[in-house]
Amino acid sequence: MEAVAHQGSRTPLEFGGPLGAAALMLLLPATVFHLLLVARSGPARLLGPPPCLPGLGALWSPQALLLWLAWLGLQVALYFLPARKVAEGLELKDKSRLQYPINGFQALVLTALLLGLGVSAGLPLGALPEMLLPLAFAVTLTAFLFSLLLYLKALVAPVSALAPGGNSGNPIYDFFMGRELNPRICFLDLKYFFELRPGLIGWVLINLALLVQEAERRGSPSLAMCLVNGFQLLYVADALWHEEAILTTMDITHDGLGFMLVFGDVAWVPFTYSLQAQFLLHHPQTLGLPMASFICFIKAIGYYIFRSANSQKNTFRKNPSDPSVAGLETISTATGRQLLVSGWWGWVRHPNYLGDIIMALAWSLTCGTSHLLPYFYVLYFTALLVHREARDEQHCLQKYGLAWAKYCRQVPYRILPCIY
Repeated sequence: MEAVAHQGSRTPLEFGGPLGAAALMLLLPATVFHLLLVARSGPARLLGPPPCLPGLGALWSPQALLLWLAWLGLQVALYFLPARKVAEGLELKDKSRLQYPINGFQALVLTALLLGLGVSAGLPLGALPEMLLPLAFAVTLTAFLFSLLLYLKALVAPVSALAPGGNSGNPIYDFFMGRELNPRICFLDLKYFFELRPGLIGWVLINLALLVQEAERRGSPSLAMCLVNGFQLLYVADALWHEEAILTTMDITHDGLGFMLVFGDVAWVPFTYSLQAQFLLHHPQTLGLPMASFICFIKAIGYYIFRSANSQKNTFRKNPSDPSVAGLETISTATGRQLLVSGWWGWVRHPNYLGDIIMALAWSLTCGTSHLLPYFYVLYFTALLVHREARDEQHCLQKYGLAWAKYCRQVPYRILPCIY
């Protein structure tokens, strides 16, 4: 990660500063379209060019735009349904705390029920995979437009509402990073909404549509396709069931809402995270029960580490006196908070990231080993988590100072024990 200091800001600029941000705004959409094109091609080469480039007629579709806007409207409507609870976020600069409805899992269940009713009434779900290119194009266009509106909105926001890292004074960089920390339209918290709703649930929808089309083509879905759908549905359902935990993540507490998060949430997640299912539709794999059992075992290990570590952290944050965490060793910080230095968090500094990577490997193994393409997610996600871990480390060092340095000496490995 390259840090570039801006003359008018003490906060170091990330991602290579304005030039890096501009490059990423071109590279990220290009990568999405590259993956969509090569996944359906015969060679399916990750590193090679797609067989042919689509024309504008293959990308632009008013129907795709309407479908995307309808999907957004549905998820906004579900956001305003009665929540199982309302949670408070962390304290802001002005000492206030925002409130958030915890109803993401309800939105997933209701979306599934509505989808089931639609399919029973003749909704052609299996036709959705043929619209992935124009859908991605429509989502990308709206992500740029929405990010521009967010940037303009932030120009009149009070200084206390700005994000720590998105107020450099450079319009390109601030457009990418996001200037405002918690932009809202009435009671709709835009960042909180985009983080877990349209993109994650859309990912499940795309996977299911790919499974349906595979069944229509071949008479029944393959075991590999069923495993990918099941694994990734569990991942999304888990994230939405533990929705409240996102309120303490860097995305919510530190990053502004700009192109980086908007595009990542609504375009990158559903269209690249569904890569394994896309690959299996066009390149069917025969998966025997022994190999399937081995993959399920890997998935179970990854999920156990991921969920246990996150649950331990979240329980400790809510109630350090809880019997499940009360006996864990801690380090006191100057801010009055305690750092866990035993349990999962005494093993490595980011055990949840390790669980995430192991689960990603299980998803990719369902696609066999003949192509590198399905393993793009593992490679990308590992790089993402290493970069995120570096950002976390810098943020925690600034926040906790000597206590964090002591923790790092006591727990020297970041993600992978004895290696990294």
